[in-house]
Amino acid sequence: MAPPLIQLKDIRLTFGGTPLLSGVELSVSSGERVCLIGRNGSGKSTLLKIAAGLVEPDSGSRFVQPGATIRYLPQEPDFGAHKTTLAYVEAGLGPGDDHYQARYLIEQLGLSGDEDPAHISGGEARRAALARVLAPSPDILLLDEPTNHLDLPTIEWLEGELESRRCALVLISHDRRFLSNLSRSTAWLDRGQIRQIDRGFSAFEAWRDEVLAEEEREQHKLDRKIVNEEHWLRYGVSGRRKRNVKRLGNLHALRDQRRNYRGAAGNANLAAAEAEKSGRLVIEAKNIAKAYGDRKIVDGFSIQVQRGDRIGIVGPNGAGKTTLVHLLIGNDPPDSGTIRLGANIEMATLDQHRESLDPKSTLAEALTGGRGDHVMVGGKPKHVIGYMKDFLFAQEQRGTPLEALSGGERGRLMLARALAKPSNLLVLDEPTNDLDLETLDVLEEMLGDYEGTVVLISHDRDFLDRVVTSVIVPEGNGRWIEYAGGYTDMLAQRGEDLSRESVNGRTPVEEKKETRATAPSAPPKRRLNFNEKHALETLPKTIAKLQAEIAKQQKLLDDPDLYAKDRKKFDAASSAIAKAQEELAVAEDRWLELEVLREEIEQA
Repeated sequence: MAPPLIQLKDIRLTFGGTPLLSGVELSVSSGERVCLIGRNGSGKSTLLKIAAGLVEPDSGSRFVQPGATIRYLPQEPDFGAHKTTLAYVEAGLGPGDDHYQARYLIEQLGLSGDEDPAHISGGEARRAALARVLAPSPDILLLDEPTNHLDLPTIEWLEGELESRRCALVLISHDRRFLSNLSRSTAWLDRGQIRQIDRGFSAFEAWRDEVLAEEEREQHKLDRKIVNEEHWLRYGVSGRRKRNVKRLGNLHALRDQRRNYRGAAGNANLAAAEAEKSGRLVIEAKNIAKAYGDRKIVDGFSIQVQRGDRIGIVGPNGAGKTTLVHLLIGNDPPDSGTIRLGANIEMATLDQHRESLDPKSTLAEALTGGRGDHVMVGGKPKHVIGYMKDFLFAQEQRGTPLEALSGGERGRLMLARALAKPSNLLVLDEPTNDLDLETLDVLEEMLGDYEGTVVLISHDRDFLDRVVTSVIVPEGNGRWIEYAGGYTDMLAQRGEDLSRESVNGRTPVEEKKETRATAPSAPPKRRLNFNEKHALETLPKTIAKLQAEIAKQQKLLDDPDLYAKDRKKFDAASSAIAKAQEELAVAEDRWLELEVLREEIEQA
C-alpha cells in the first residue's frame, strides 16, 4: 500500500462542553478519492481545516509527506486586496507553477479574469476559488462544498476535470451525484469519530443504515443486561462478598457505559402546512415573453401546470430561471402573452437569498417574526422551542444570532419559515443548499407526500431525479422546453448536456444548431486555446533542452572503455539517452501538430 500523503492521528477538539472530534484518524494516499460525510455541525469543515493546517487541534498529530503540495477550498473564499479574479488565482501559484494554467482555468470556468472580487456573485466567487486551487496541480485537494453556487454545466465540467487528475481528493459535498461519480472511499464523521469503508458514496447509505441498526441492537442488549443485573441486586445477593462486589462494580460500569452513550442525531421533522386543495389547473402560461434590453430571457413559452405536478427548472446561472418562476407565479408581468393562476391558490415560497434575514436577529425572532414565543404553523400557534426541535435546533440555540449559524442551519431555518405557511403551491429556489444528506432525504419524503403542487429551481441532479415529474430547460435565445421525467430523463430525451450561456446571450448548443441549419459546410472558426498557445511557445525550448541532454549522454557513451571502467555510469547514460530520445520524439510530434494547426487557422 502506498505511504500516506497526509495522515491525522488521534485528533481531538472541543468547542464549549461537547467534544467535536474525539480521537479522529484519517489517512489519504496518492490518488485516493475520499468523500467526508457527516451531519451539519459534526465537524467536517473543521477537520478539513485541520488537515490543511489552518486549525490547531487540542491534541493529536498531523503528518504531511515532505514535498507534497496541498490546496484547500474553503466554503467562503477570502479575496483579500486582490483587484481582479485573475490576480487572486495567480496569487495561489507556487514558484514553479505555470501561469498559463491560471488563465486557462479562468476561461474554462466562464470568467474573464478582469472581474472585481468585491462585486461578483456567489457563483463567480466559487469559480474563481476553484481556479485558484486547481491551477497549481497539487498532490492533495481538500474541497469543502465545491459545487455550492455552481450551475449544472459547471458542476459537470468540474467532475470531468477532477476525474482526469491524478491528485488525491478529500471531498465534502451535499451533492450525492457528484460524490458518487468521484469518490472511491468514504469517511463517515459521526459523533466525533470516523468510520471508513473502501467504497464510494454510492455504497454509503446502505452501509450507514446497517451500522446504526447494529448499534441499536447492541444498545438494546445493554439495556436488557442492566435490567437483569438490577434485578439480581434487589433479589439475588448472596453471602459471597467478593463475587458480589465484583458484580456490583460491573453493574456500575454498565450504567456508565449507557450514560455516556451518544446516540445518533434524529432526523428533521419536515412537514408543510397544507391549505385546502387548489383547482385542478394551477398555472397556465400562453406564449409569454420577457426581455431586458436586447436580451431575450423568455420567448414564446407556454405551459399548463396541473395540481400535483412537480416542476423542476434547471439551467446555467444567468439563463433566467428565477425570472421564469416569477413570471409563472404572477410576481412579474410578461412583456407579451398571458399568465393565469387557478382557483384557490395558497402559495409559500423559499427564496435562495438568505441575505434578506437580519444577521443580528436571533433564531427565535426569525421564526416568530419577533412576536412572542409562538410560531403560526398552518394557522395554529406552536411554541417556538417545539418548532425549533422539529428542524433539529437545540433549545439552547433560541437566542443564537443568525450570523453564527452554519450554512446548513440557515438552510433549515429558511425551510422552517417557508413550510409554516399554509399552502397548496410550494415555490422553492435552491432548497437543497447546504442541507446534510439526512435532511435531504426527509425533504424528499415531505415533497413526495405533499398533496399540492411544487415548482422548484435546483442544481442537484439526484434531488431532481427523485422529486420532479418534469424538467424545464433553456435552449438559448429565450426559448425554454419542458421534458417529462427527472434530470436524467431530460438528458436522454435532449441528447446533450447543458451548456453555459455564451457572451452573446446564446448557449453553445443553440449556436451549434444554428450553424448547422444556416451554413452546414462552414464550421465555426477554430482558435488555439491557452494550453495550445503555451505549448507552441515553450516546446522549442523543451526540444533544445532534450537535444542538449542527448548530446551530453552521447558524449559519455562515445568513450569505448566506459562499459569496462564504470558499468553503472554506462547503464545510467544509456537509460537517460533512451528516455530523452523518447521525450524528444513526443515533443517534436506535438510541436509539428500545433504548428500545422496554427497555419491552418491563419489561412482560414
